[in-house]
Amino acid sequence: MRGSDFIIHAGDVEEPIILEQLAKLAPVTAVRGNVDRGPWAKKLPVSTVLEAGGVSIYVIHNLLELDLKPEAVGFAAVVCGHTHVPKQENKNGVLYFNPGSAGQRRFRLPVSVGRLVVHDAKLVGEFVELKV
Repeated sequence: MRGSDFIIHAGDVEEPIILEQLAKLAPVTAVRGNVDRGPWAKKLPVSTVLEAGGVSIYVIHNLLELDLKPEAVGFAAVVCGHTHVPKQENKNGVLYFNPGSAGQRRFRLPVSVGRLVVHDAKLVGEFVELKV
């Protein structure tokens, strides 16, 4: 993630030191996941918006809790994380992106991060599988 312009953490941080370490690499936008507990986690929003490269990105942990129509509001992407399954799809002109999970292996899922590249106000997502 070194060299990134920004880092998005879509929840299930588990320990605040993780956000502190990520902030040494780039500005961090993070939301609270269902396993984030304690006073430090209460400071994280349930959802937030990141403006980057001329696009608006809506960040929420659990996509099932989405209570708006991203295309109606003008979001280019929705980043979520609850399932920990790397996935991206375009619906109604919006990129729905789950980068997976970079922490401990969950179930039999790959350990991965996602990369969003903004170019000419367009977003392209890709996954990077981490060797553990």
